[in-house]
Amino acid sequence: MDIADILRIKTTVSMAELKRNPKKIIGNADDLPMAILNSNKPKAYLLSAKAYEVVLDFIDDASLIKTIKARRGGKTIKVKI
Repeated sequence: MDIADILRIKTTVSMAELKRNPKKIIGNADDLPMAILNSNKPKAYLLSAKAYEVVLDFIDDASLIKTIKARRGGKTIKVKI
């Protein structure tokens, strides 16, 4: 699973369904995100723990890339190993 999979939300569930049977809804979510609808409009998103960890890893990687790019502008030194 990667961040692109998480951003493609194909499953929706109504707030009423979630209230009626949260255990079933969460169990059916697998590792894909689910939009929680209220009056047919997305009000929240449900992520599995695994999907949430992928999102956190993506955010961490993006932060590291920003740091690397900021530090890359300096003078380079050739080394022999």
